[in-house]
Order: sequence, then structure tokens, then C-alpha cells
Amino acid sequence: LGTTITISSNHWIMAWTGLEINTLAILPLISKSHHPRAIEAATKYFLTQAAASALVLFSSMTNAWHTGQWDITQLTHPTSSLILTSAIAMKLGLVPFHFWFPEVLQGSPLTTGLLLSTIMKLPPITLLYMTSPSLNPTLLTTLAILSTALGGWMGLNQTQVRKILAFSSISHLGWMAVIIIYNPKLTLLNFYLYAMMTATIFLTLNTIKVLKLSTLMTAWTKVPALNAMLLLTLLSLAGLPPLTGFLPKWLIIQELTKQDMAPAATLISLLSLLSLFFYLRLAYCTTITLPPHTTNHMKQWRTNKSTSITIAILTTMSVMLLPISPMILTIV
Repeated sequence: LGTTITISSNHWIMAWTGLEINTLAILPLISKSHHPRAIEAATKYFLTQAAASALVLFSSMTNAWHTGQWDITQLTHPTSSLILTSAIAMKLGLVPFHFWFPEVLQGSPLTTGLLLSTIMKLPPITLLYMTSPSLNPTLLTTLAILSTALGGWMGLNQTQVRKILAFSSISHLGWMAVIIIYNPKLTLLNFYLYAMMTATIFLTLNTIKVLKLSTLMTAWTKVPALNAMLLLTLLSLAGLPPLTGFLPKWLIIQELTKQDMAPAATLISLLSLLSLFFYLRLAYCTTITLPPHTTNHMKQWRTNKSTSITIAILTTMSVMLLPISPMILTIV
């Protein structure tokens, strides 16, 4: 409901209402387990989102004060657009407001983590989409490049799968932010494909009950076919050419080059190699290598062997959508 209200509103107060409903709705899901880590994650999430929502209200009121407009598309005052960009960056977890996101994701169950990484990102991205003509290109490009760099850099030394996926999300948000001013539709395309691939990974990990790299190494014995597909989905999320994940990166680099932003395109492409490194490490742990030593944790011998048609469809789409890219190009 919160997402729908924000997406369909053209008045700032309604957009703010939708964001607040979303925040309050996800809090019980994060803190459901009553584990201290989950309670801490819920508290961090609430404080960050409340601060960001207050900034959204502040920027819209400043804009209304100067222009007399409460319409979302009429964000013409420069100070308001700067404050709004900061607020949305905080909502999304873009650098330098990214500190809360890995911690919150680490304290949440996998299914809630999936909601946080996909559905909860849609309303802020929609607000950016609607206000994109009046945003500051330099600020957004800086935030995007920093997010791609830091998302890749900080994901390198993680052993917790949820934290790795959180930094992967920050890195992908950098790609979305860099293009939103020049071609907002590409941002939405990138978001949809990212959401689809992330959903595949979270649902697969939830099926094989994996939360850290050491358990991922022993998971291939239980469901080998699912693990092989997880390997392909991870490589797709990394953006390797024959797979779906390459499509948004390819189009974004092409659009940035058309806009005379070849240096930014080169930089963001090189920085995505950092992310590729930890995706490859995940892929290696999934199927390619055997664990080098005996693991100390208890083997999970009772596993859910039931196959899910949802995971099958999502995996197929996450890996094989590249051939239809000409059709997507004509739509975009």
C-alpha cells in the first residue's frame, strides 16, 4: 500500500505518507525473531528512515515556500533539490548515507532482506524518476561513482552472504543514480532486472538455508542443480556478457558515452570489477571449489528438497534475457 501511494501520488504530502507507511510496515518483519541483532537492525532502520522522511518533508516545504507548488514534478528550487537528493540517498543507502543498510540486512531474515533490497527501494527511485529534470547532475554522478567504488571495496572482505548482497545493492544503486538524469527509463530497467536477479538469489539462499560462505561451500551436496543455477545468477548479477545482468550495464555505458560522459562511464565500469571479484568468490564457493578443510559447524542434513517453480522461472529470466534486448531497446 505504501509503495502504491508513493508511486501514484503527485503531491509531496501523499508521497511522504506512502514512505512512512512502508517504513512502519517493514519494522515488525525485521524484528519478528526477537533476537537482539534483529531489534538493533529495526531500530537503526527506523531512525534512518525517519530522518530521511523528515528531510523529504523539509525539502518539499522549502520548495512550496519559494514556488507555491506542492507538485512533485515542479521541484525547481535548487536548495530543495539538493536536500531531496540527500534524503533519497539516505532512503536508498547511497554513499555517504550507506552505513545503515549492511547492518540492517545482516540483522534481518532472508525474506525480509529481499523486501528491503527490492520493494523498499522502489518508492525512493520513483521520486528520483519524477524529479530527475531538476536534480543536480554533478552531485548525483559523484554519489553514484562513490557508491560503486565503496560497494565493491567493502564487499571484498565479507564472509556473511547478506552483507555481501547489501554491498552489491549499494554498487548497483550507483549504476542507477548515474544515469537517472540522462535517461530515467534506463534506471527503471536496471532496477527491474536487479530486483529480479536479487529475488532469485535470496529465494535460492532461503531454500538451501545459507547465511555465510562456509555453509555455502557445503551446500552443493544437498541440491546440486540449484547451486549450479545460483552460480549463473551470481555471474549475471555481476554483469558478465552472455547473461541478463550485462544488459543494463551495456545500455548505461552506451548512454553515458552519448552524453559526453566517457570518463564517468570508464570509471564506473572499472569500479564494477571490484564487485565482480566478490561475486566470483561467491560463485567459486557455490559450485566450483570444495572446502579446503573440514568445517566446524553442524551439517544441515534436513534440507528442503521441494522444487519451487518461482525460483525456476526467476532463474531462467535472470540468466537468459539478453537475446530479447533489441525488443527492450525499442520499448525504452
